Amino acid sequence: MRIVVVGAGKLGYSIADLLSKEQFDVIVVDHDEHQLEAVKDTLDVLTVFANGASPITMNDPDIRNSDILIAVTASDEVNMVCCILAKKHGIRHTIARIRDMQFMSEAKDYLKQNFDIDLMLNPETITAHEINRILMTPAALDVEDFAQGKVRLFETKVHRDSALANIPFKDIDMPAGVLAAMIFRDHHMIIPHGDDCLKRHDNAYFVGIPSAIEQFSANFVQRDAHKLHNVMIIGAGRTGRALAVMLEKQGVMVKVIEQNKERCDLLASKLTRGFVLCGDGTDIDLLMKEDVQGADVVVCLTEDDKLNLMLALLARHLSQNKAKTVVRVTRNEYVELMEKVGVDVVLSARLLSASEVLAFARRGGVVSVSLLEGARAEAVEVIVQEGAPVAGKRLMDVKLPRECLVCAYVRGEETVIPNGNSVLQPGDQTILIVQTQFSQKVMRYFKGKN
Repeated sequence: MRIVVVGAGKLGYSIADLLSKEQFDVIVVDHDEHQLEAVKDTLDVLTVFANGASPITMNDPDIRNSDILIAVTASDEVNMVCCILAKKHGIRHTIARIRDMQFMSEAKDYLKQNFDIDLMLNPETITAHEINRILMTPAALDVEDFAQGKVRLFETKVHRDSALANIPFKDIDMPAGVLAAMIFRDHHMIIPHGDDCLKRHDNAYFVGIPSAIEQFSANFVQRDAHKLHNVMIIGAGRTGRALAVMLEKQGVMVKVIEQNKERCDLLASKLTRGFVLCGDGTDIDLLMKEDVQGADVVVCLTEDDKLNLMLALLARHLSQNKAKTVVRVTRNEYVELMEKVGVDVVLSARLLSASEVLAFARRGGVVSVSLLEGARAEAVEVIVQEGAPVAGKRLMDVKLPRECLVCAYVRGEETVIPNGNSVLQPGDQTILIVQTQFSQKVMRYFKGKN
């Protein structure tokens, strides 16, 4: 499959990197030579120095008649033009980054129908929704829903005082609707078995029925934790504004600090109870005056990764409630570093968007892909196809790669946590945890012969 990525910026680079590792033929187009050189020097892709919004570029033999075009330049208008031209030059499917919130909220269907866009990406909205889901789930580092909300993945950090630490899974009375799916320990992915146990500082993943997961997650809430009431957001860009509105609608008291007056005015007009303060989030006196010590969560969403880290550590130091800290990063390599120094939740907007592109590119029954642990593992929702190797056989007889675990499947309205004797049927919505480097190999088991 040949995929064209127009735009070699941070998001384009991340998408090209992910797709090239999946063994797709990737072509990256940009008119910025410096950005193209960075791609050419580090990724196994073809680069084209050209204007992606030009019909001459789209008529290039390496580009026309490709399978997918992904337009992720900094301009919404350029991305839309790229998609229109792509369809006219035989490219079957198009994806565009659309950052304008008004486009996404008021004209999304119109754009799809009239601008030949199959999938629209808004990294800021995707990130805001992800943060909101995590904050609304106690003890969660990550929350993902699959199969129209019938299955939930829950990630948590195992703290020192956890009641489930150091107990073999075979001795834990797990709820019927919950499965221990994965442990990440010292950079290694572990598919847990009965003799394995959780250890402090592990990142543990559980999959199951949402109501059962919600009840089970109480085991990981720290003793001094309390209900979410007050959230401080530093940075009122697109993500900060979207998140503030979401939280306020759910009854959370929101306080936002932002230096840009125009952004402050824009957000203030959307909030009814929350406060928007025009000031410097690194000003300790301002933070103390605005009661950062009483915040339950501090979310750092400036455009500077290093500043976000400093703000999170500063907020953690000043907070009397030991506030949960959430940081949005643009550089994927900072995720692990920030987690090591004590930031509770670190999210990469680029990886969140790239996971949606990956699910679209795979297709063939793949409904969604969630990248975990900096894209070292994946949670995948896939529909079992007619004639697939797994269909009609007991899971113990299929001999799936050991780097994969079938966590749950939905058949009709029934959600099932499987065991070795379970038999998958064509049409089952199946949720897998798989090590990313083995994902292509695993997907073959769920696809039909055609």
